[in-house]
Amino acid sequence: MKKSNKVKKLILAAAAVIFLFSGCGQTNTSSNGNSTAKESKGKIVVDSTGTKVTVPDKIDVIADGWPAHNEIVGMLGGADKIAATIDGKEAYPWLYKVFPGMNKSKTIFTNNTVNTETLAELKPDVLFIPTQSKLLAKTKELKIPTVQLIFQNYDDLKKVVNITARVMGGNSQAKADEFNSYLDKRFKAVTAVTSKIPDSDKPKILHIESFKPLMIDGQNTIVDQWIKAGGAKDAAEISGNKKTASMEQVLKWNPDIIIIGKSTLTDKKSPIKTLDQLYSNPQWSQVNAIKNKKVYINPTGVFLWDRYGMESALQFQWLAKLLHPDKFQDLDMVKETQNFYKKFLNYDLTSDEANKILNAQDPDQ
Repeated sequence: MKKSNKVKKLILAAAAVIFLFSGCGQTNTSSNGNSTAKESKGKIVVDSTGTKVTVPDKIDVIADGWPAHNEIVGMLGGADKIAATIDGKEAYPWLYKVFPGMNKSKTIFTNNTVNTETLAELKPDVLFIPTQSKLLAKTKELKIPTVQLIFQNYDDLKKVVNITARVMGGNSQAKADEFNSYLDKRFKAVTAVTSKIPDSDKPKILHIESFKPLMIDGQNTIVDQWIKAGGAKDAAEISGNKKTASMEQVLKWNPDIIIIGKSTLTDKKSPIKTLDQLYSNPQWSQVNAIKNKKVYINPTGVFLWDRYGMESALQFQWLAKLLHPDKFQDLDMVKETQNFYKKFLNYDLTSDEANKILNAQDPDQ
């Protein structure tokens, strides 16, 4: 009987040992599984260069070194997450008014440099920069997931919005789809009218980027695209963005209308600070646009409408209304701007604020 009890105890002890080791094995498997899951966390996005970038599933901290991109992040619900940016409140006051959460972001980027020490301290989950940026070499050693973006036309703008939404996650894609649908519909509606306007009724437009040096935006750019969509011809006979031009070339092109951005006049290097100075400048006096006082300062909101932000969806509408008001009598740019800001930037513009944006004025002007 005692022998039998001893045998039973030995069997129970053996079973306990087996169970213990079995349990340990399960714990280790679970731990390894969690570790693997943690390591595999993230999603792959393909940026504008075709590079595959693995970014975290959840984005809490963003660094954005591309001025045109801040408002896209804002539209997709990430303005409060931008911890590092390239332009402060003085450069884009509407950006900080519409997205007040950005007031806490640190301006650590320029077009060519970045404060890598501060960037490392902020520990962003993702870094957005334009393609061919010198910033890439400076930030590479920090091993921050870096997404390079650019667009030169409206189709590529939609791709940039989609890439950003993929990075941001959550409900971002729904807002991206809404924006892209709006852009398609408005572009189609405007060009359905302007495409029927005879070439003889389309003025030649020159878009000037800066006066010193004299730089223009030519063909095969989004500037060229909105000029034509708005019912005009591109006066520039050279191709590309921010191209150096001579006064002789401008005289040869002889544009009927000149459009300049607000930043062209506020540039510290610019010898021309006001339209009156341009109209009275003897070098420019032979150009039709100057003779007829047909120089317009482009609207500026959260970002420049005429350059590479999402508000370029309003740009061709503004131009069409400016050039051909009789054909766009139903288009009220004040209301269109208000509706756009409400729908995509979640901001209620007053009619006074909308007028300020259309006239390239700051919020406090």
